[in-house]
Amino acid sequence: MSTDTSAAPTGRFTRAAHTLMACCLGVMAVAVFINVVLRYGFGSGVAASEELSRLLFVWMVFIGAAASYPMGEHMAFTSLAGLLQGRPLWFGLLSAVIRLLVIAACTMLAWGAWQQVVVGLESHSVVLGYSAALLPLPAFLCSAAIGVMALIELIQRKPLDLGHGAEVE
Repeated sequence: MSTDTSAAPTGRFTRAAHTLMACCLGVMAVAVFINVVLRYGFGSGVAASEELSRLLFVWMVFIGAAASYPMGEHMAFTSLAGLLQGRPLWFGLLSAVIRLLVIAACTMLAWGAWQQVVVGLESHSVVLGYSAALLPLPAFLCSAAIGVMALIELIQRKPLDLGHGAEVE
């Protein structure tokens, strides 16, 4: 067992994210299965099944995107970074530029998602009646989480991790 406590918050975050994604997937599977059985077996269905599945799928995707960032599992084009890995100054500069670009992209996504959340506060879903703000909310939360993680990595001057099993592209 490792005594390194620096990875503990990331480990708890990852476990919580995986648990939430598993719950979303489980509820989606049960809802769709019940709906299929009712439609083909009894000629009726549960109208809320599709709406609930869509909402849970959106949440599951954005939870997964946020959880995969600290593990370096997002798509990366590492050919230039791989060439500069032997030059610490340039590699550090490239790492900082990439993190700044990630923060900028997250800021734009968060801004757009927040505008959609505000618009959605005034409307509700047709079948279940939940606030339509729940659909863009995970995009806002995901972009905020990734932006904060990138900012922390930028402040800590953490170099890019090129050793997560990705091939040089």
